[in-house]
Amino acid sequence: MTIFTRSLSDNLASLVRNIDKQVADNTDKDMKSFLVLLTDDADDAETKLKAFAEKHGIKNVPLTTFDGVAGPPSYKVSKDADLTVLMWIGQKVKANHAFGKGKFTAEAAKKVGKDTSKILE
Repeated sequence: MTIFTRSLSDNLASLVRNIDKQVADNTDKDMKSFLVLLTDDADDAETKLKAFAEKHGIKNVPLTTFDGVAGPPSYKVSKDADLTVLMWIGQKVKANHAFGKGKFTAEAAKKVGKDTSKILE
């Protein structure tokens, strides 16, 4: 699972904590996840990510940056999405969620978290 984000928020932290626990609980199923902060200032973003991980106790989901808010071209991250979550098995996408700025709510975080069942077959 990959989480692309252009900003850090409490609702995102809730999702990542949930995913962090699921990764820890599903090592037998080889579940993996990582978060990518899309940014034009990688140095500042690294500092923010370290603080985010420490504040929210994230241990099993690596947090990284991508230099450029557009994201990796091959992933075709929507320019209008503040948050995009891709879940896949092998080369097949099982779930794709995209949220505009301010649209990722606590309820949306729960829904995305539940969709992990699609990749834990």
